[in-house]
Amino acid sequence: MAVVEASMAARTREREFASIARVLHGSDEVTIEWTDGRQSRFAAIWLLDNRPDGRHSPEGQRLFDVAELPEEPTIAAAALTGGNLRVEFASGGTTAVYAADWLRRHALDAASRAERQERRRLWDKSLAANLPTGRYAEVAQGGRALAAWLAHVRDCGFALLTGVPAESGMVCRVIELFGCVRETNYGRLFDVVSVENPANLAYTGLALGNHTDNPYRDPVPQLQLLHCLEAAEEGGESIAVDGFFAADRLRRAHPGDFALLTRHAVPFRYVEKGKVDLQCTAPLIKLDADGQVRAVRYNNRSAAPFDLPEDVIVPYYRAYRRFSRLLHEPDAAAGFKLGSGDLFVVDNQRVLHGRRGFGKGRRHLQGAYSDKDGLLSKLRVLEGS
Repeated sequence: MAVVEASMAARTREREFASIARVLHGSDEVTIEWTDGRQSRFAAIWLLDNRPDGRHSPEGQRLFDVAELPEEPTIAAAALTGGNLRVEFASGGTTAVYAADWLRRHALDAASRAERQERRRLWDKSLAANLPTGRYAEVAQGGRALAAWLAHVRDCGFALLTGVPAESGMVCRVIELFGCVRETNYGRLFDVVSVENPANLAYTGLALGNHTDNPYRDPVPQLQLLHCLEAAEEGGESIAVDGFFAADRLRRAHPGDFALLTRHAVPFRYVEKGKVDLQCTAPLIKLDADGQVRAVRYNNRSAAPFDLPEDVIVPYYRAYRRFSRLLHEPDAAAGFKLGSGDLFVVDNQRVLHGRRGFGKGRRHLQGAYSDKDGLLSKLRVLEGS
């Protein structure tokens, strides 16, 4: 609940700070001075493109194409009207009124843009002491409990859900609380079953290294959920590692290595003879336009031979190994034991997961994939943004 209440409090503060103290303008832009001291500039072309009457509803689709705008629109007048901004454009006699809180939410000054950055909470093994968790009976009702659980996934890239009925297919039911199942060649859902005397190594109790799933796909499934139907008697603890935290550590300690892993794309491949041959080439660390880490893709088992320039191979492997060590440090891993009915979800472009080995008993998990856009959409609706 605290996550939702904090988010609502932040929006309340935003509205409180969104009053306009003064409006200044030239022919090509408007400058707003806010009552909290912040200053925001809005270009004439941006204001004209985003005028309220240019959409069929306040947050709806635009009714014109950008090519229809004047080449260099100019501002004839701008003033504060009823607490909002009124702008008269010189060309075409267009007048538009912009709500103060809307302008604040979309302001382009550095401080405002920083506030809109994706919320992130970087973490290490200490997360295990207070795992982000929801209870299925509450989360399934929707509302604040569902919003709080989804907010954990958004902010930490990871969340547990307890008390999910230990029945086949429930992992898909959980996904349907916020989005859609992404079906792959593994099916709508898939089973991860380990037995004491396996005929195939896939069903052993051996440990699994930390990894993100399906790096050989484009686009990669953004969310993975695993639901425990039957827990091993001894061992078999799950592991989660924050890839963004590891990437941040690499960037600060070895910026050259970080740059190599972001600059060069490497191939991944998965083959089932006669069935599938999935291939994707992508960087291990992907950045967005602002230079922030947007995705981590790491799966040593599925890495194909690296196709890189000859003079890059040796320094790239040095960077690759350093990153791998950070991703496997004991201090980076949050361990937890799944019991029957427990489920966890990871942001598959951020959080690696793995498994410690176990000796006794059968262990049965069911997994499924989904995409993050549905989760974030549901969360925005629940938070009323």
